[in-house]
Amino acid sequence: MTNMSDELAQKCADHMFYNDAATQSMGMSIVKVAEGQSIVSMCITSVMLNGHQTCHGGQLFSLADSAFAFACNSYNEAAVAANCTIDFIRPAFEGDVLKATATVCYQGKRTGIYHVQITNQNNELIALFKGNSARINRKLLPTD
Repeated sequence: MTNMSDELAQKCADHMFYNDAATQSMGMSIVKVAEGQSIVSMCITSVMLNGHQTCHGGQLFSLADSAFAFACNSYNEAAVAANCTIDFIRPAFEGDVLKATATVCYQGKRTGIYHVQITNQNNELIALFKGNSARINRKLLPTD
């Protein structure tokens, strides 16, 4: 059973996803959202490969960034990235199904820190991402 905060988190994620052409165009899907958390998946396609025929790092960053965005906006307080870093652990390949799991480490009134782990279908660690968020002093969902 979901609680009210998780229901709000889902509404926030649905609103963001609907308006996020970049996330949609990369074939990402939201697997789960809860307050301060999200899981986003993406299948690596041929157009996501670099010259080594592995997943381009920018694609991995985008996946992690989207999971981070859904997690840090799950409180209905609009937030943007202030700083992000990523460590690439192992390559991902065409056909891999990746899962980015974002978790809040700290959420204050204005700033937050989130960690994202990207794993493949074999639960192997692909990348670690850390995002710092900044709230922009408005609600995410439209108010009537």
